[in-house]
Amino acid sequence: MARSKISASLMAAVLAGMTLAGCGSQGSSQAERRNLDRFTAQEIYKRGEYELENSRNPEDAVFYFSEVERLYPYSEWAKRALIMQAYASHQAKNYEEARGAAQRFLDTYPGDEDAAYAQYLLALSYYDQIDEVGRDQGLTFQALQAMRAVIEEYPDSEYARSAILKFDLAFDHLAAKEMEIGRYYLKRGHYTAAINRFRVVVEDFQTTTQTPEALMRLVEAYLALGLNDEAQTAGAILGYNFQSSPFYLDAYAQLRGRGLSVEATGDSWLNDIYRQMIAGKWL
Repeated sequence: MARSKISASLMAAVLAGMTLAGCGSQGSSQAERRNLDRFTAQEIYKRGEYELENSRNPEDAVFYFSEVERLYPYSEWAKRALIMQAYASHQAKNYEEARGAAQRFLDTYPGDEDAAYAQYLLALSYYDQIDEVGRDQGLTFQALQAMRAVIEEYPDSEYARSAILKFDLAFDHLAAKEMEIGRYYLKRGHYTAAINRFRVVVEDFQTTTQTPEALMRLVEAYLALGLNDEAQTAGAILGYNFQSSPFYLDAYAQLRGRGLSVEATGDSWLNDIYRQMIAGKWL
């Protein structure tokens, strides 16, 4: 008798699921959406999964997952639906909605095993909006902060390694922005403004791929201003760390063309960098 009751219950759930999935990837009717309160949280959640796998528009899945959260708040299915809502929104490129769902998950279930994934999705929603170098970099800063949270708060999670890689790429992106502006000033003969940008890269973004070029551009800018000591010191730093780089070969040729050697000389901010480098504290 108990087995018959279980079988009947399972059959009812299967039939309800088939009813919900009946519209397939064509989307759901307005009537169906209005009557979702007739279905269980599990049935609505399964429909969201179905739409995510079969619909070309992930927003269809977002709707069903959000309905689980609305109709059955604080249930186990609502918790699952919330993280899936963040994922489906990200798939739909609705990054602000993805961040909102991920943040609600973190606020409501901070100790849950999926909290690390929610934080990663939040960070990814910023990271995937990082545009070409020429655009405003506010989102890059936010991506860095969110990725750092994954790395520091969930260091043993499966998402930490990916967050580290993306953090480094976003960090390099910021340095590339400084380089772009610096090259713009340098090309137009605004040498002091260019130096200020290249200095930011050398001081604040030392571990990025932009550093060798920044040092070479400093050689170029300082030579243009007749500041030979600074140019030579920039060349010395470049040679010490990146001797095989084509940027070093370019800087070396510029210095030798002026009859100058590649050595740290004078007393400028670059000398402090050089001393730190020799002491093993730089790069």
